Amino acid sequence: MNPSLALFLQQLLNGLGIGMVYALIALGYTMVYGVLQLINFAHGEVFMVGGYLAITAAVFLTALFAHAPVVLVLTLMFVFSITGCAALGAFVERVAYRPLRGSPKLTALITSIGVSFFLQNAVMLIYGSKEQGLPPVLPDRLFFIGPISFSLMQAVILAVSVSLMIFLTGFVKNTKMGKAMRACAENAEAASLMGISVTRVVRATFVMGSGLAAVAGVLFSLNYESVNFHDGYLAGLKAFTAAVFGGIGSIPGAMIGGVLLGVFEGLGAGYISSGWKDVFAFVLLVVVLIFKPSGILGENIPEKV
Repeated sequence: MNPSLALFLQQLLNGLGIGMVYALIALGYTMVYGVLQLINFAHGEVFMVGGYLAITAAVFLTALFAHAPVVLVLTLMFVFSITGCAALGAFVERVAYRPLRGSPKLTALITSIGVSFFLQNAVMLIYGSKEQGLPPVLPDRLFFIGPISFSLMQAVILAVSVSLMIFLTGFVKNTKMGKAMRACAENAEAASLMGISVTRVVRATFVMGSGLAAVAGVLFSLNYESVNFHDGYLAGLKAFTAAVFGGIGSIPGAMIGGVLLGVFEGLGAGYISSGWKDVFAFVLLVVVLIFKPSGILGENIPEKV
């Protein structure tokens, strides 16, 4: 294989892994926006809490059992993180957003920023300001396809992310709650008149979005073997960029936007400089907002005057 092509495919694969994590976080943004027309800027902090909960579960289990099976450790990490973040998402929706449902959208937006800072500082007070390290969970195993290599961790990220995206797509299309979510996204008032509990749908949306962010937090902590209370802010902004890139409010758009953002970041880091990798996401956001503000799969809806 041509060395230049091999390098390109390797960077593409590296970017795909982190892109899947962005996609999982972006799904939470786009689900909440689709139902409430609200950008929940606290969503990145829910992802960060998921990473901390995963590390807490792993440290507890490895301290309790010196040689705990990898499958048991991973299962506990995912269950503990998803349960905690789902409960946190439901709590934030009930306390911070539900009382403001009839208020101007700017009020809810400012509230979401306040919740974001509150969660950051709460985590810093509980865990401290230093990075929390994760004990080794997955073995350092590499697989090769010709000159291209990928780790066991990358394989886990791809398998978990793709499975969840397929599940979410089927859930939204085929289940009663998924149809209720689509109805509320189309017209919440009409859905309420048809007997759909909008409050229940909104709560379910926050719980599902927070659960997806928790999975992303677990994968992030496994990949980097550490979490900092600032990680949610940057990852949240990148996931928001991915949601806008794909078309805010579109679930397939969030998936595509997250993957493309990760690939773009990986290629930029490989061919230009890894020190600039955080800049590429925001360059992409500016370009999208200039040339296609509705995103890849977003619809241009004319404004009524």
